[in-house]
Amino acid sequence: MTRFLRTTRTVVRRLRGASRRQLAGLVIGLLVAAGVAVSSGAGQAALATGLLALLLAAVLAGVIHLSRRMARLHRSNQEAVRELRGTVDQLQRRVIAAVEKERLAAGDRHLELTEALARTERLTARGAEVLLHEQSREIEAMFQLFRAVTPRAPMPAGGVLHPTDLLGLVHLARERRPGLTVTLGCGPSTVWLGYAVGVSGGRLVAVEHDENRAIRVRAKVAEHGLSGVEVRHVPLAELSVDGRSADWYDVDALDGLSDIDLLLVDGTLTPAATDPLAPALHVLGRRLAPAAAVVVDDEPARVAPRQGGGFGLTVRRRLPGRWTALTHPQATASTVG
Repeated sequence: MTRFLRTTRTVVRRLRGASRRQLAGLVIGLLVAAGVAVSSGAGQAALATGLLALLLAAVLAGVIHLSRRMARLHRSNQEAVRELRGTVDQLQRRVIAAVEKERLAAGDRHLELTEALARTERLTARGAEVLLHEQSREIEAMFQLFRAVTPRAPMPAGGVLHPTDLLGLVHLARERRPGLTVTLGCGPSTVWLGYAVGVSGGRLVAVEHDENRAIRVRAKVAEHGLSGVEVRHVPLAELSVDGRSADWYDVDALDGLSDIDLLLVDGTLTPAATDPLAPALHVLGRRLAPAAAVVVDDEPARVAPRQGGGFGLTVRRRLPGRWTALTHPQATASTVG
């Protein structure tokens, strides 16, 4: 009984998963089988034989239909296998081509790296020699600085300026002995220049737009007792030069600066860093002394003939470090720094 119930449940589950066409065929087959049984029991052999023949014909037709369906399914599977095989072959060829391309590229990179290493090995000795030479030059400049200046307090670090840069400024100031020196921007160079101009009793005015920096440098100046150095905080204002506007020092705060013997324009400290010389000469060019010198760093010095020509500053002199001095051609040899 238990086995019968289990079999019945299995049949019911399978019938639930059958399609409508399958259920209809099953019902028709059961009805024909029932008709055969009833006809046979009623003694109607001819009818029973006919129904049985019909049932056999239906079964044969189902088998033929099933075989055709299985043949179509087999052909579809074969086509799918062929397509899959073609896809796999194509993917394999692509993978092989990509691997070969990467192998060739890796070989090229290896060759380039080998050549670069060879060049590096050839240049290492030269680079070390150049670096050693630069370090030696900076050390020599530092010794010369302290021979030229006797500080009364610890000197500030050079910041962006190297000892050779500071040496060029100190040497120029001691050589020209300016009465009034104006620097646009202040920093450690202000202290060094303060000592240099103080030897001849000169005066140094450092113009600075950053109030905090001005306060720090002013404290350093007081620490060294440089009474001839003034650190003037000048805020920024809009200035028009050749039809172009730029943020520069407030011109009204620069009153009183005249007969300037030495003007230092450092592009790293002034507001108009892209072209610092143009606004400086626009405002202070007419306040320069006849034999004045304008010191600029290398970048603005490239356009100095155009900007300084209106004030006669057409003579260049390359100073130690990053500086170039621009002076008037009629200045005497003793004053052309």
